[in-house]
Amino acid sequence: MLTPQENELLCRVEGDAPMGQLMRRHWTPICLREEVPEPDGPPVQARIFGEDLVVFRDTEGRVGVMDEYCPHRRASLVLGRNEDSGLRCLYHGWKMDVQGNVIEMASEPSASCMAQKVKHKAYPTHEWAGLVWAYMGPPETQPEFQPPAWAPTENARVSIAKAVLPCNWAQVLEGAIDSAHSSSLHSSDMVPARVDGAKATDKTWLRPSTDRAPRMQVQRAGYGFRYAALRRPITNAATHEYIRTTVFVAPAAALIPPNNLYNVANINVPMDDTHTVFYFIAWGHPAQTPETDTWRKFLRQQVGVDLDNRYRPLRTRDNMFWQDRQAMKAGNFTGITGFPNQDVAMWVTMGPIADRTRDRLGASDVAVVEFRKQMLEAVRAFQDGARAIGTGEHAIPSNVCAFQAVVPKTSDWRTYDARHVWQEQGEALDAGYQVGP
Repeated sequence: MLTPQENELLCRVEGDAPMGQLMRRHWTPICLREEVPEPDGPPVQARIFGEDLVVFRDTEGRVGVMDEYCPHRRASLVLGRNEDSGLRCLYHGWKMDVQGNVIEMASEPSASCMAQKVKHKAYPTHEWAGLVWAYMGPPETQPEFQPPAWAPTENARVSIAKAVLPCNWAQVLEGAIDSAHSSSLHSSDMVPARVDGAKATDKTWLRPSTDRAPRMQVQRAGYGFRYAALRRPITNAATHEYIRTTVFVAPAAALIPPNNLYNVANINVPMDDTHTVFYFIAWGHPAQTPETDTWRKFLRQQVGVDLDNRYRPLRTRDNMFWQDRQAMKAGNFTGITGFPNQDVAMWVTMGPIADRTRDRLGASDVAVVEFRKQMLEAVRAFQDGARAIGTGEHAIPSNVCAFQAVVPKTSDWRTYDARHVWQEQGEALDAGYQVGP
């Protein structure tokens, strides 16, 4: 359990909230690159850390991320004209470039020098792995952009599903690093089978264990922590263990145990105190990693089918997340299709901000306890002048990854030769790779 004060410190990100200020010391995903695909195309709105932003691609193809509201009279620039290397407000014709320079003031006299005295809030940007990133912290602490652990090279395929969720970032992150729940909540999609490791098919992920009560072990690091969920395998249970390791990458990402074909990760971006942008990611070799449309269909995370045009799930608490009780009677554990949707149902029903003062945690919650403890320590240290967790020399090393394997009990997962899944790790997807109906 946490105290009410600790829960507030962990969860709040808006304005001067310490956790939000810590997160601003990291490069942050703002939107999908596909949302601003072409020069002079329509601007889009984003909301990060309680701050309303406008994102646009200018005539030269540069991406701007800046305050949504015009510096003149605070009208929304999302409605603005994106033209001639700048975004023009409809109200009085003020125009800003991607760096926030006011380059035209149509409503002011031609001899006015006012434009030189006004600077609109804009953030440095970078495009990588299908996302538009921005650095929203103080300029003097801005680090060089480093590729994230889930997209380390340009030749990797990165497929991303996006969903905007009406709940706090921390309960989403806790779900991502909670390995124990997968044996129950996702048991109809991560199906026990007599296989030698996790396998991906076009409809399910197979796993070599029926054990629903894993033993948890944690290894802390400067970037966050690694932890292992140890389960009895279906075969050779007397001599072997099935290990699934998850990596928490502070402040809000997780490397999730892969299957035989591709790696899996997620990153959770706080829109504000009570809303989160959830990115669920498959990445790896282009021959084995599903393309974006296939990935979203597999997850049941398609715009126009599962999500509205602002990435908000159509499955909600009001419609019981489209739960099918007849399917449950027939053997499906949750009656909710798409395992991210099963997670979302749990996160959302905890409320906008989960009340951690009422938790009753057990042995399977070791990673959740470690996350809370480490992030509270980190934010308090940050308040005392320390660098933000996971920055500088404490950034995650490139060789750290999640893994899963059936290994002899004499093996130590901490020293296991873990590597990202790449071409040699499994059979490539054939040309007929399709998701079932």
